[in-house]
Amino acid sequence: MTVSVQRGTSLKRGGRPPRRRGTVLATHRWILTPWLFLLPGLTVIVLMVMVPFANTLGLAFTDSTLLRQGQFVGWENFQRMFDDERFTIALLNSTLYTVCVVPCMVVLPLILATLVSGAGRLSGFFRTTMYLPVIMSPVVVGLIWTNMLDKRGLVNALFSTLHMVAEPVPFLSDRWLLLFSAMFVTVWTGLGYYMVIYLAALANIDQSLYDAAAMDGAGVVRTFLNVTVPGVRSTMSLIAVLSSVAAFRVFGEIYVLTGGTGGVGGGDLTMTMLIQREGTGLQARTGYAGAISLFMFVILGALLLVQLVMQRKRRSS
Repeated sequence: MTVSVQRGTSLKRGGRPPRRRGTVLATHRWILTPWLFLLPGLTVIVLMVMVPFANTLGLAFTDSTLLRQGQFVGWENFQRMFDDERFTIALLNSTLYTVCVVPCMVVLPLILATLVSGAGRLSGFFRTTMYLPVIMSPVVVGLIWTNMLDKRGLVNALFSTLHMVAEPVPFLSDRWLLLFSAMFVTVWTGLGYYMVIYLAALANIDQSLYDAAAMDGAGVVRTFLNVTVPGVRSTMSLIAVLSSVAAFRVFGEIYVLTGGTGGVGGGDLTMTMLIQREGTGLQARTGYAGAISLFMFVILGALLLVQLVMQRKRRSS
C-alpha cells in the first residue's frame, strides 16, 4: 500500500498533515475580533467606573483633603460618619424618599400604560405627552416646579383662588413639604420612562387571555388584577430595582428646589448631596466623602441583593 504526498507537504507522526499557518492565524483573528469590538466600551468602563471606584475605595480610609494627600486612618472616617448628625438626616431622607417613590413608580406607570396602550391617535398623543418630561433636563424640570411651588407661584395662586388655603403653602420652606414636593417632581418626571417599559411588556401578553376574561364577565379592575399584573410581574420587579437605585441616589430635584442649600438648616439633605458638599470646594474632605460613598455603595448593593432574592423566590413558587 502506497501513500502519495503532494510536493511541499510532509506528514507528522500518525499520518496527519501539519496545521497550516493560515488556519492558525484565522483562528487567532476569530478570537481577537470580538475583543476589538468590545475594547472601546471596556476602556470607558475601566477609566470612568473602575478607576474612580478604586480611588474612592482608597480615599475612604484616609484623611485626605482637596489640597492634601492624607494618611491612612483606618475606620476613623466611618466612626465620624455615624456620629455626624447630617449623615443621619441624609440617610433618613434618602430612605424615606425610596420608600415613598418606588411604589408610585411601580404602580402609576402601569396604570398609565394600560390606559394608553391602544392604537388610536389619541393614545399616541397621550403617550407622547407623558414622555416629554423624560427628555427634559432635570435642572429645567426643577426650575419649572420651583416657580410653580413658590409662595407666589401658580399652585398657591390656584389654591388661593379656590379659597382652599388662607395663607400660601410653604412648599419650598417647610422641611417635610419640600421633601414630598421633590418626591412628586421625581414621580412626575419618571412616569413616562417607566410607562414605555410597561408598554413593551403589555405588548407581549397574549390577547386571548383578555378575550377569555371578557367571556367570563370580568370587569376592568378584575381584568387588570388577574391578567395584566401577572403578565408584567417580571417587569414590575425590574422597575422596582431601577427606581430604588434612582430614588436613593436622588440629587437634582432636591438640589434645584432648595437652591443647593439642602433646605432650611440642611434638613432636606440626601446622601448624594452630602457627598457633594463634603467632596467639593476648597474645604473638601475627600476622604470623608469617599467613606460616605462607600457606605452608599454597600447599601445599594444590599438593596439589589434583597430584591433579586425575592424575585427568585417568586419565580420558584
